[in-house]
Amino acid sequence: MASVYKSLSKTNGSKDEDSANGLPKKNKQRVLILSSRGITYRHRYLLNDIASLLPHSRKDAKLDTKSKLYQLNELAELYNCNNVFFFEARKGKDLYLWMSKAPNGPTVKMHMQNLHTMEELHFTGNCLKGSRPILSFDSQFDSAPHLRVLKELFLHIFGVPKGARKSKPFIDHVMGFTIADGKIWIRNYQINEVEASKLPEPASTEDESANKKSKKDKSSSKGGRETEVKLVEIGPRFVLTPIVIQEGSFGGPIIYENKEFVSPNQVRSELRVKKAGRYNARAEQGIERTAKRGELGLRTSGGRKMPKDALDGAELFA
Repeated sequence: MASVYKSLSKTNGSKDEDSANGLPKKNKQRVLILSSRGITYRHRYLLNDIASLLPHSRKDAKLDTKSKLYQLNELAELYNCNNVFFFEARKGKDLYLWMSKAPNGPTVKMHMQNLHTMEELHFTGNCLKGSRPILSFDSQFDSAPHLRVLKELFLHIFGVPKGARKSKPFIDHVMGFTIADGKIWIRNYQINEVEASKLPEPASTEDESANKKSKKDKSSSKGGRETEVKLVEIGPRFVLTPIVIQEGSFGGPIIYENKEFVSPNQVRSELRVKKAGRYNARAEQGIERTAKRGELGLRTSGGRKMPKDALDGAELFA
């Protein structure tokens, strides 16, 4: 017992000394990644791609319930994770993403669209597995409070801390977060350094020469050689639409709600109503056409003119 007390006192003393000396605190982030029942194979491949990009993540089995999401806090505590990345599938078509800071929150629910996995895209880019990314955010993330909350969650989940589990001490890819049309577009790029060609440059105009000179100025030198830095997309790529932000972790009051979001169920129901309206209009036109032909005595059946009915109003009151 005395040895345990000594070890705990040493760790607490070292933390106090680091904070007193002004040393930066370690960024300790761990992410729990899991999904609900009913996801498709494309959702599963996307989940595996994201897990491969996050070496500080812990992947778990599927969650059986979709209503008692507060159980995710217990799972995060069990696996010593302070971030939760949860895929919720609905009707085998719609995919919702939950991001939460366990155990105190906040929690963000977003609708995921236009998702593409690495195998679907067939991009030529490649990066080292377990390397740390550079997170590039749009300037609009600082324009609204709810966007600042989203930016902080993205930093904690996608920002691989230094010295994390299974991480490599390299930075060779960039993750871009852009806001357009009220949606968040996420892309992943490889940082590719290409050595500049040593061939003589052909004669060009003044504008082209100025552009080439500016590119050379921006290029980096490595061991006396000029290199050009390019971004090559790797994947995966997807688009997120924020729906609600809750104050707690998978619970609590709603602090933000997107009024412009339209549920995919409502979109499909409106399409069905529109198709049914077209069918009803055609049926009514057919009934009106048959009645008009009957009034004119042109009612036919199978291409032949039908005999007049003796009990028809036109015959009785002629």
